[in-house]
Amino acid sequence: MDAKNELYPLVSVISVNYNQAQITIETIESLQKVSYPNLEIIIVDNASKEDPEVIVQQCPNIKFIRSDKNLGFAGGNNLGIKEARGEYVLFLNSDTEVDKDFLQPLVNLLENNPDIGIVSPKLVYFFSENKNLVQYAGSNHINLFTARGSTIGFKQQDNESFNHTIETNLPHGAAMMLPMRVIREVGLMPEIYFLYYEEHDWAHMVMRKGFKIYYCGTSTVYHKESMSVGKNNPLKVFYMNRNRLIFVRRNAKPLIAVISFLFYSFVALPVNVLKFLLKGEMKFISKIIQAYFWNITHCKVKVNPYLNEQNEIIYANFK
Repeated sequence: MDAKNELYPLVSVISVNYNQAQITIETIESLQKVSYPNLEIIIVDNASKEDPEVIVQQCPNIKFIRSDKNLGFAGGNNLGIKEARGEYVLFLNSDTEVDKDFLQPLVNLLENNPDIGIVSPKLVYFFSENKNLVQYAGSNHINLFTARGSTIGFKQQDNESFNHTIETNLPHGAAMMLPMRVIREVGLMPEIYFLYYEEHDWAHMVMRKGFKIYYCGTSTVYHKESMSVGKNNPLKVFYMNRNRLIFVRRNAKPLIAVISFLFYSFVALPVNVLKFLLKGEMKFISKIIQAYFWNITHCKVKVNPYLNEQNEIIYANFK
């Protein structure tokens, strides 16, 4: 190993593109300005309908992988992992931009703390109307009865009180870094979710192996949130509601899982249906009901992290 690699271990940055080539290019250009000298940029195109070749044309010094089908957030990132050469892997949303010095604090933290499995930087909203508003500065646990969690600092003014580095409960999927050795031990990101909750589930898999989750406030990433899906999109409504129940099935004890399902059936579902009904948003009602019945019709699907056959096969191929 040369002196450069000893001082600066290779970081593989993986970003998944789906129908937002220009936004992804802005992310790449931001990454190409960072001060950290040893990184590779891997872009996975998730079967975009628009031609993503413009990304390669404008950013030739990247590794570009084009999937012939949409593998979802986890599947796209897993495809990138299989091509990554780095000692560390940073998963970065394609609708982000970064501070030029954001990477070194993350590497330093992982280099000096081998018991850390995942670290996420501070996330700040990118757009001018949200300038200096925090999106993520750590996270509270997900309540397994309601499958709801909350982030620390959400929509608060960014200040020095968020610049600390502390152990936290969950990373943020828009920006999170893992050592490759942890990925090899834990396995790849669970693909059953397709979109939303997969990073939370992965974090639980990491913690079950004895690793910690950290928030690093001296590293900042700016997030152009929900540009690929939208804030009020039927797709988002479907996967958020479907995956809440999947997450509980995979991570809660049987009694808690039953109580959670009853709570969702008789409280959360009726309340959400009523909310959309009062707003006249009928397309969201159909999606939330579809999400609910998916879990009923797929009640025999092996979603336990130790029994998920699909994930076992993927992990075996990766190792």
